[in-house]
Amino acid sequence: MNNLTDREDLHLSIRELAGKNSVPREGKPMIRKEAEKLLEGLPGWKLHDDTIEKEFRFNSYLEGLDFAHSVGKIAEEQDHRPDIVIKWRRVKLTLSTHSVKGLSENDFIVAAKSELKYRESDLGVGGQC
Repeated sequence: MNNLTDREDLHLSIRELAGKNSVPREGKPMIRKEAEKLLEGLPGWKLHDDTIEKEFRFNSYLEGLDFAHSVGKIAEEQDHRPDIVIKWRRVKLTLSTHSVKGLSENDFIVAAKSELKYRESDLGVGGQC
């Protein structure tokens, strides 16, 4: 099984996704059904055509900056970078795989790693996203 479409059960937990590493992707993007199934393991993330995104909330602007910096480190380690929009007490992440012109498993891996970073830190408004 070399790719995600060979798997019958696409529902992976956040920890299972976060335990994977991004790899170079080529070819076609994943189909919407696959993306919807993977999103089941990422509460609060939304599917928009060829991207997934989530807005995280924080108690202060600086907490949001700290989180964005942490996501930047994850992105560099995974060689897969989200669009990051920093607002007052909010950070929005948007993921897509440019090489396939849509979504790949890499997007969900980085989303899961970012989600865990948010949950495991003291960042966020009352631990809520």
